[in-house]
Amino acid sequence: MKVAIIGTGNMASGLASTLAGANHNVAIGSRDPAKAAALAEKVGQESQGGGIAAATRLADIVILAIPFGGAADALKEAGDLAGKILVDISNPISADYKELVIGHTTSAAEEIQALAPKASVVKAFNTIFAQLLPSEARQGKLLQVLIAGDDEAAKSQVSTLAQSMGFEAINAGPLSNSRFIEPIGEMNIHFGYFLGKGPTVAPAWVQV
Repeated sequence: MKVAIIGTGNMASGLASTLAGANHNVAIGSRDPAKAAALAEKVGQESQGGGIAAATRLADIVILAIPFGGAADALKEAGDLAGKILVDISNPISADYKELVIGHTTSAAEEIQALAPKASVVKAFNTIFAQLLPSEARQGKLLQVLIAGDDEAAKSQVSTLAQSMGFEAINAGPLSNSRFIEPIGEMNIHFGYFLGKGPTVAPAWVQV
């Protein structure tokens, strides 16, 4: 698949490297094209880096790998996203990482869908720390990615993408279920950074 990663932080870097290693065509976009180009060079595997609009034009799937607060500006730069699958990996958290800033009646994913109404927004990867994106970091353990969205075909493609990276894709229902998934991501942050587990934990839904 042709995948655009918007962002150059830890999650963006981890996703780009893992996707490129799984033989996907990766384009990295940033408001600072030089940073995107530097990350693409680091990732290798014929990855490309530049501006946000240039990256999204090349892609079938666009992964918004930036904090929720930067989503509106990034989407303005992205341009026309009609027909694109837009993956939101964010948790709408406070500056001190201790609480969600929106929830209950909406979610980051739903707000992003409102900002990009012609795209098919899918929630995914928000419960996975950047440290666990490389396959070698998982040490043979099968971690789950909760995937929510209203477009079943888009969810299926994101599920295939997650599986190609070595994750188990879990159908988490409609996009509105992001209201529940995002608190799981915040709880994982608490386990990782405030309850002593470290950023190598991930939630799992187990059939008993």
